[in-house]
Amino acid sequence: MYFDAHSDLLYDVTRRRLAGEEHILETHHLDRLRRGGVEGLVLALWYGAESGHTFWDRIPGADTDRVRLDVMLDQSRAELSRCAQVRLVHTVREAEEARAAGALYAFLGLEGMAALGGDAAALDRCYEAGVRLGMLTWNEENLFAAGAGGDPEKKLTAQGRAAVRRMRDLGMVVDVSHLNDGGFWDVMDLAAGPVIASHSNCRALCGVRRNLTDDQLRAIRDSGGVVGLNVYHNFVHDDPERQTVETLARHAVHMAEVMGAEHVGCGFDFCEFMGPPDNDAAAGIEDASRVGNLFDWLERFGMSREEREGVARENFLRVFRQVLG
Repeated sequence: MYFDAHSDLLYDVTRRRLAGEEHILETHHLDRLRRGGVEGLVLALWYGAESGHTFWDRIPGADTDRVRLDVMLDQSRAELSRCAQVRLVHTVREAEEARAAGALYAFLGLEGMAALGGDAAALDRCYEAGVRLGMLTWNEENLFAAGAGGDPEKKLTAQGRAAVRRMRDLGMVVDVSHLNDGGFWDVMDLAAGPVIASHSNCRALCGVRRNLTDDQLRAIRDSGGVVGLNVYHNFVHDDPERQTVETLARHAVHMAEVMGAEHVGCGFDFCEFMGPPDNDAAAGIEDASRVGNLFDWLERFGMSREEREGVARENFLRVFRQVLG
């Protein structure tokens, strides 16, 4: 069984519900999750509207980040309230209760804060809505920070620094996946507790901005945090022939060598429902049903059973237990 610290299923839930469908998780996703051994996940609220790449341009009135986030929250909560097999949770204790009852557990994560308009106090509204993880940016630059697609040297704004402090005070997990390098180091200075990168790989093995340098991996280790492996093919290797589950396992091995295996987790970012080829995963781990292949490779590479169990679930849950309760 494993815990996935980054899932974009709410994108599909929102898109399909706005088109008139219901019971999206049960109809389209739960069988695959169960077959793959998923026990819980972080459901990301990603409400971006890149032209030509999302459904939002077909939704009347959904022309601002704030509106899109509100719509996604409303649709997601409506879906989860009618799905007995997936339980929205806020703490690890609630997650364990859901698991004992045979349900998948789901935390809500905010993937980018453009919708908050630079107001750190707006995080309170997100927290009250059930959000327990937060990223300051997606790839864009907003009033808090610059994402991985922006100026790599830009620091957090004053509002961004206030947002990190507010997350800390509320008891929200701070997530630096998608953040640029300059903002990353500001977060590490401010966080005063575990920081995660929910879905990022190693820049030493694949040199894209979304991956982390060894120095960044060590900083997350020193905070007590965890980095989640990402299946997206272009984050696994520069050579398409090596964009495989074996290479992804090598990212895990490299992380373990740099940080210790207790700081490695799963944050797979499966997006096959958004359509290929832009959202293809590495060969051999194309969707959630095939995650077992990764752990087979980790065993072949010498990772012990205890270490593999940590990667699968315990490492992220340890952090969540510390921050969320």
